[in-house]
Amino acid sequence: MPISANAPPALIERIDACLPQTQCTQCGYPRCRAYAEALAAGSAGINQCPPGGDVTIRALSALLHATPQPLDPRFGSHKPRARAVIDETLCIGCRKCIDACPVDAIVGARKLMHTVIARECTGCELCLPPCPVDCIAMVPAGLTSGGRPWPEYPLAETARWRVRTEKRLERLARTKSVRRRKSADNAASTAATTPLLPNDREKIRAEIQAAIDRVRMKRKNRGN
Repeated sequence: MPISANAPPALIERIDACLPQTQCTQCGYPRCRAYAEALAAGSAGINQCPPGGDVTIRALSALLHATPQPLDPRFGSHKPRARAVIDETLCIGCRKCIDACPVDAIVGARKLMHTVIARECTGCELCLPPCPVDCIAMVPAGLTSGGRPWPEYPLAETARWRVRTEKRLERLARTKSVRRRKSADNAASTAATTPLLPNDREKIRAEIQAAIDRVRMKRKNRGN
């Protein structure tokens, strides 16, 4: 269902405050704020947030005067908090995990080793699918003291993750705007960027495949 543009902003803010800000997309929306907007518009259920679990369901139930319900298994199950760890000996520096992280918790440069900033990782697992060499694992993060209202997620962390998400989105929007302006300027001066030739694309594919092959060989040698 479409999200209503008439949802009260104050209500959206209060709903968003009930969400743990992992930005995991398990609820079916691209980030926690979008889920809050859908809830305010009445187009989403209160039981679609696995990380928030029963705590979030109870809070949303009270706020929206809705009947409490069990977590909908279609959206996943509540799991203990975890964080991502990169096996730096296998990382090929492809940047795919960096591009996927919703809170900029992964640092590194292209073709160089990447690493996860442990305290900033929300455990969303969005970095796992794009990794071509499966060098990322989720490890238990343990319970963090003072995790109110959620046992695993203190409000200080969820507030920080919310800000980091907003800053990332703002940065991406600025980058897109700059690229759009450059493209328009180039078109106006008939100096548009030359597209990659087929041979260039093949070279990039070959470099990535060679890196993947090196990782596989490392794993094979470890097993011998």
